[in-house]
Amino acid sequence: MAMIPSLFGNNNTTIFDPFSFNMFDPSTETSAAISNTRIDWKETPEAHIFKADVPGLKKEEVKVEVEEGKVLRISGERSVEKEDKNDTWHRTERSSGKFTRRFRLPENVKMDQIKATMENGVLCVVVPKEGEKKRE
Repeated sequence: MAMIPSLFGNNNTTIFDPFSFNMFDPSTETSAAISNTRIDWKETPEAHIFKADVPGLKKEEVKVEVEEGKVLRISGERSVEKEDKNDTWHRTERSSGKFTRRFRLPENVKMDQIKATMENGVLCVVVPKEGEKKRE
């Protein structure tokens, strides 16, 4: 987990994180409403594990994809709640819109064995690591 705060706003990306994707990439679709989707990334001896808070989303509304160059892309969209003409809104704080987070994975991962699960509003993506090469 990066302990250095971002120099360019609250976007969960730091220029010091070697695995984060270019935060200035224009192809990254975000809505300010939910662009702050929180994702933890930890490494164990066996895998890289990503956990994302996506409360209120169904698994069909979240995508986990691998792009060229070993880039893991987690994206989704929360729809705006339908309004009825007879409804009176007093406050709307729950966000809606699209989010995309991208992470450049290290070389030692098994791209063909990535698994994703979702439970209680938390997406868990496990990217297994290749075994360490034995030195002769």
